Amino acid sequence: MSPFSHILVLVDCSSADDAIFDLVIRLADGSPTKVTLVHVVHSHTLDQDRALKKQAVDCLGKVLEKFDGAGIEADKLLLSGEPETELEKEINKGDYDLIAMGTHGHKGFTDALYGSVSRYLKHAVAVPLLMVKNSKSND
Repeated sequence: MSPFSHILVLVDCSSADDAIFDLVIRLADGSPTKVTLVHVVHSHTLDQDRALKKQAVDCLGKVLEKFDGAGIEADKLLLSGEPETELEKEINKGDYDLIAMGTHGHKGFTDALYGSVSRYLKHAVAVPLLMVKNSKSND
């Protein structure tokens, strides 16, 4: 039985996601845990926004199938804007008791460039944040 009633899973549609999906499925297995999958589209033009939203909808659909196949109730949420601030707003208004995300495992300078969402959230939210590095991720 999972100690979590509602897990928010951050999805960036990269290979870094795979490890967190498997872990959340194991955490929620056999319990009434609800899972919400969230992706934030960060675009600068209308054409880019359309393309990124289509990719995100396709990605989230595949992940929903994975959770459904495991017998876990899941839904999806597609947000637009700056990932850090949109996620913080969603976390603070939601009823989540765990935030789960895959990480890319950047180090040094690349962490400063690309680790902004995980670094921001670990300082900005009070909900426990589970970060798992996919050992196969080369992003």
